[in-house]
Amino acid sequence: MEAALTAIRRHGPAVSVAAIAAEAGVTKPVLYRHFSDRADLQRAVSERAAKILLEKLVPELGRPLPPVDRIRALIGAFLAGAEEEPELWHFVVHSQDPGPAGAAAPQSDVVAHNFELIAGMLTSLLTDNLRALGQDAGGAEAWAFGLVGMVYTAGDWWLQRRTMSREALVDYLTQLIWQGLSGPLQGAPLKKDAPEGS
Repeated sequence: MEAALTAIRRHGPAVSVAAIAAEAGVTKPVLYRHFSDRADLQRAVSERAAKILLEKLVPELGRPLPPVDRIRALIGAFLAGAEEEPELWHFVVHSQDPGPAGAAAPQSDVVAHNFELIAGMLTSLLTDNLRALGQDAGGAEAWAFGLVGMVYTAGDWWLQRRTMSREALVDYLTQLIWQGLSGPLQGAPLKKDAPEGS
C-alpha cells in the first residue's frame, strides 16, 4: 500500500499497476495475490489516500473554538490536506477506471463514504451547538451536507485553477458559511416574502 501511494505521488493519478508493482519491488502477478483485480487495488489505495487526506480534518472537529474560528479551521485543514497531497486527491476524486462490466469507478464509493462521514460529523456538531443555544436543529443534516458539498467542490475547483491563494479561499468560504449559519445559530427566523397579490 505504501508503495502504491509513493507511485501515485511520483507518477500521478493515472499511475499503472506495473508502476505500482515496480515501486513495491514485485511483479504484477505477486501484486494480484493481495488484490482480486485492479478495481480492488484502486479501492484499497483510494481508502488509504482518503484517510490521509482526512487526518488533518478530523482533529479540528473537537477543538474548543468560537464557531467562526472553528469553521475557518475546518475549511483550512481540509484544503491544506488536499494541497499537500494533490496527486492523492486527484487519484481519489478523478480517477475514472471503471470496475467490472462498466460499473462505477471504485473511487466513487470511497468519495461517497467519506463525504457522508464528514457530513455526519458536522451534523452532530451543528446539532449540539443549535440545541445548546435552544434553537431548532431540524436543518442540521441538510446544512451539513450542503456545506460539505460546497467546500468539496470549491476545493476541487481551486486545486485545478489556482486563481487565488489557499488563505483567500478559506476566507471567502468562511465568510459565506458564517453569514449563512449565524442567523440560525442566533435564532433568527427565515424571512419569507409574501406571495404576489397578497
